[in-house]
Amino acid sequence: ETELAGIELKYNTGNAGVDAMLNSKLTLAEKNGLRVKCDAALPEDLPINQLDLCVLLGNLIDNAIEACEKIEDMQGRFLRVYMCVQKQQLYISVSNATNEVIRKLDREYITNKRGNHGHGLRRINLIVEKHQGYINRQNEPGVFATEIMLPMGY
Repeated sequence: ETELAGIELKYNTGNAGVDAMLNSKLTLAEKNGLRVKCDAALPEDLPINQLDLCVLLGNLIDNAIEACEKIEDMQGRFLRVYMCVQKQQLYISVSNATNEVIRKLDREYITNKRGNHGHGLRRINLIVEKHQGYINRQNEPGVFATEIMLPMGY
């Protein structure tokens, strides 16, 4: 509760649910020493289930923060979030610093948490599949990036 009380309303995308998620997660990330850049502009009403969108963003940002916290050099920690609507698609991009090479298993990324469970990654994949979207993950030296496109279906 103390951490949440210190959240400033810094990020305003135009969508209340996304704003709440971004402000809570990104403010805490900044307080933990991450350089955060967020560029997001969305319509007030999205035809995508608000809970799905919050679970998706929450997991993406939590994973990014966790990866950054493993980097000893505080100056090297960064998190970038970009969101917009392009050609009837909701576009989400989250990239972060990492000092790990993320392993793949049968085309799926896995983590080192508790026996390679990766529940957050699975939830992200299930939501993208549910909305018949597209997901692309890239792991390059020092950077992990996830891009998601979800059809808006207006």
